Amino acid sequence: MKTKDEGGNEKLDKPVYVIGHKNPDTDSICSAIAYAQLKNKTSDKYYEARRAGQVNNETKYVLETFGVETPELIADVGTQIRDVAIKKIDGINSGISLKKAWNMMKDTANATLPVTSEGKLEGIISVNDIATANMDIYETRILALSKTPYRNILDTLEGTMIVGDEEGCVEEGKILIGAANPDLLENYIEKGDIFITGNRFESHLCAIEMNAGCIVVCMGAPVSKTIKKIAMQNHCRIISTPCETYVAARLISQSTPIRYFMRKENIVSFEEDDYISDMKETVTKIRHRDFPVLDKAGNYCGMLSRRSLINMRKKKIILVDHNEKSQAVDGIEEAEIIEIIDHHRIGNLETLAPVYFRNQPLGCTATIIYQMYAELGVEIDSKIAGLLCSAILSDTLMFRSPTCTEPDKLAAEKLAEIAGIRIEEYAAAMFRAGSSLQDKTTEEIFYQDYKKFASNGIKFGAGQITSLDGEELAALKPKLLSFMENACKTSSADMLFFMLTDVIHESTELLFVGENAKNIVERAFGAKAENSFIVMKNIVSRKKQVIPQLMSAMQE
Repeated sequence: MKTKDEGGNEKLDKPVYVIGHKNPDTDSICSAIAYAQLKNKTSDKYYEARRAGQVNNETKYVLETFGVETPELIADVGTQIRDVAIKKIDGINSGISLKKAWNMMKDTANATLPVTSEGKLEGIISVNDIATANMDIYETRILALSKTPYRNILDTLEGTMIVGDEEGCVEEGKILIGAANPDLLENYIEKGDIFITGNRFESHLCAIEMNAGCIVVCMGAPVSKTIKKIAMQNHCRIISTPCETYVAARLISQSTPIRYFMRKENIVSFEEDDYISDMKETVTKIRHRDFPVLDKAGNYCGMLSRRSLINMRKKKIILVDHNEKSQAVDGIEEAEIIEIIDHHRIGNLETLAPVYFRNQPLGCTATIIYQMYAELGVEIDSKIAGLLCSAILSDTLMFRSPTCTEPDKLAAEKLAEIAGIRIEEYAAAMFRAGSSLQDKTTEEIFYQDYKKFASNGIKFGAGQITSLDGEELAALKPKLLSFMENACKTSSADMLFFMLTDVIHESTELLFVGENAKNIVERAFGAKAENSFIVMKNIVSRKKQVIPQLMSAMQE
């Protein structure tokens, strides 16, 4: 959708992004896709599902099974320049005159104009640059130094070329006013000079004889046929202007091409994808009114004004399957959260305004999304049904997790019917695909389903992986412990935990590293732990069986 901002510039209405947590699991991805579709069917705004990290093998299997594309990655939702109203000021040619540039600034009310060539930024010219040029030009040879085109002179003086070619540039000479008598002028006129005068036959003849490059005749005064003929023979141009001599003398330097005065080096420009938070310091230090904006290829896009930063539009976000800042996509503090749909504990995420917050003690966010489809009377198609069912089976470990509730089970069964799948067969295939770790590094496995937490001043992280193969989990243990030891030293976390969950035997081996981690684990689960691990029967849920106990132990 396109609308106009207050300045009349065209702007795009940005979509509302529906995003799960970092290191997304199947519930996070599938709930985002399903909820974005629901919102699109029940709202006049546009919603897009996005992901805040790489999808795991289980989620890939689910998306491929039901023919759904993986949501596009969005690593940071901070406000970017593309979210700000960029003024679409057309680039100008570096050969135009100072006067023409000034008139364009007055007509468009722009204090800065971009100078471009074939879409690339060559420089910028501002009101200050033009004012400086007008006040500081004492160089009488400015037209030659800047290779001013004769067309610029004609345009600036509203003149007519009555002898000579309009094409070409001033190559040599100075600007000279013919106020003296011819005898005195002979001592001043040099080859190539621009000679400004009135209707003076003797002065015209003197200028031609002294090899002046151009005679500017003011007030539209007639030029004799003899002077025209002699000028043509000596390759001296003659320009007729309606301006008085004083005005012509003032204006002629304004025919200088802007390339001579424009800023070409050390131009402060930004790219569309730059974040406002990264550029604020630069904008604060440099008191320009406008800054050029480029795309990734370096092509000029428009101008960013300081004022537009005041009215910048933050990205609108809906969070699903989480409500803690540590688990949210980067830049969340700069975005506008408008909804939160979750089934976890209430975290520490703050919003600037009231939001729609739906949090239910269910085993899966997808179950909440399923209920919302029903409440709004929106039919669920087979693809969305497959995604939502997969999310519930994943989060509840096919109803084995203590977080599973009766509404989760009923929802999964109904969704399986719509999707045309058999729960046990499908879940086994999905878990098998998710537990395939052969193509992953230890780091990828550790962060595949990793979340950050804080309790009583202690920062810690907890990852989890589920598998149908106990031997595969046992082989991972020493690699993960070694990785965790190094990771704990280099990260901001005080402790790290990792759950190796055996789905078949409904048990978890909890690995831990960090100062006092062993004592915390023993207090939390009331059992003796080995140096870096503890085996726990009938414990498979991080959310309900592990994190709450760890936090309680940390608070003792």
